[in-house]
Amino acid sequence: MEPLPATKHNNNPTKPSSLHLEDPATEPSPLRKIIVVASIAAGVQFGWALQLSLLTPYVQLLGIPHTWAAFIWLCGPISGMLVQPIVGYHSDRCTSRFGRRRPFIAAGALAVAIAVFLIGYAADLGHSFGDSLAKKTRPRAIAIFVVGFWILDVANNMLQGPCRALLADLAAGDHRKTRTANAFFSFFMAVGNVLGYAAGSYSGLHHVFPFTKTKACDVYCANLKSCFFLSIALLLVLATAAMTYVKEKTLSREKNVNAETEEDGGGSRGGMPCFGQLFGAFRELQRPMWILLLVTCLNWIAWFPFLLFDTDWMGREVYGGKVGEGKAYDKGVRAGALGLMLNSVVLGVTSLGVEILARGVGGVKRLWGIVNFLLAICLAMTVLVTKLAEHSRHFAPGQSDPLPPPGGVKAGALALFSVLGIPLAITYSIPFALASIFSSTSGAGQGLSLGVLNLAIVIPQMVVSVVSGPWDALFGGGNLPAFVVGAVAAAASGLLSIILLPSPPPDLAKAATAAGGGFH
Repeated sequence: MEPLPATKHNNNPTKPSSLHLEDPATEPSPLRKIIVVASIAAGVQFGWALQLSLLTPYVQLLGIPHTWAAFIWLCGPISGMLVQPIVGYHSDRCTSRFGRRRPFIAAGALAVAIAVFLIGYAADLGHSFGDSLAKKTRPRAIAIFVVGFWILDVANNMLQGPCRALLADLAAGDHRKTRTANAFFSFFMAVGNVLGYAAGSYSGLHHVFPFTKTKACDVYCANLKSCFFLSIALLLVLATAAMTYVKEKTLSREKNVNAETEEDGGGSRGGMPCFGQLFGAFRELQRPMWILLLVTCLNWIAWFPFLLFDTDWMGREVYGGKVGEGKAYDKGVRAGALGLMLNSVVLGVTSLGVEILARGVGGVKRLWGIVNFLLAICLAMTVLVTKLAEHSRHFAPGQSDPLPPPGGVKAGALALFSVLGIPLAITYSIPFALASIFSSTSGAGQGLSLGVLNLAIVIPQMVVSVVSGPWDALFGGGNLPAFVVGAVAAAASGLLSIILLPSPPPDLAKAATAAGGGFH
């Protein structure tokens, strides 16, 4: 769920800078090449959708308690905070004969394939290494899963940054081409989301790959394997097509050495320049940027509990199921995946209308504030839906598995998923655009400002990952305590956005809706 690196700018025209390395091309590339590269986002996002919809229930099937499941997700923000700056920095300076970005894209795609294999076959490999199927907890399978999961998040971060940077290279400084490239990238993200959630919501996919169901891997596990097989195939096809069709200009070693020498003269010798520049940017932040960081931080404290446990909420609270017992929980998880697919459709449609919505309510900061209040209402409504589901829960005679919730309860839950696509679309665009605007008006580099904004996203994610499980356990388990905290944080974020966040300059207001960011 980390913002993708943006093109950096040299704000001191009197001094040469290595930042001219961002764009070695002299002419913008044809639109068809931009579309081919942007399509990689569909393959990446297909895998992210599967992670968000299926993996939290899966880790509990392997025996990790709900209280500790959130800790597994720490790898996402940690890898985003560390991997993206490192990969972005070195891909700017890569002198490989295959280009600057393509080696990282190829390595990332290969690492995703390895990681997905480890995750899908964790139960089988764990059983082969001695896990007992009679015991609820499978320690060897859990260890293999965790290794695969960390590799997957690192690989996804290796892919996203160079993909977006390659799009900037292909645009060659043409602002219109850059906006078009970002629009296609966001479009393919939505396509990947819809495909991933649709695959996750279909319970019969394992019939296409009958070998996936084994003694150690039940139907749910087999469906997960099958989804990941499709994910690998889609990503490898799209990445291979892009790397074959789109050629890069090789960066000369002399230019790279000169760039590094300039940076050493700027005080980065003896350290890691990417992190030195990132943290050094804090000294230059103006008040608007500090307020933006605060609003963004609260915004992600609100979002992450739901993004982490949405399908678990459907299976546990709405459908009344228990992990590994009966079919109610699995049905709820699949219903949650359907809700996430609807969420992605609304997200995609809303993303196309952000500019219109901003004009309609009087500006981008007011729009962000309004949708944060909408987010707070939706998170609070999860309590109502849960209570209605509990009140209407029935059991068939002689069955311990509850019957599915009434149609009205299920429709209400799916409606929440759908409506949440509106504030999510704004969260994916306006904060990153405002960071670019505030950096350009204050003279700071856009790349560094977006890197600082990334910290306001990943740090709350890490806090929520550590705290949400024990916090939910303190109130008897379940997901509602973390959702309620998220509702309060969303309301605070909306209030601060409207009251304290400065409005962008009028001549740049339109740019606020054109710039965008990403999340995994």
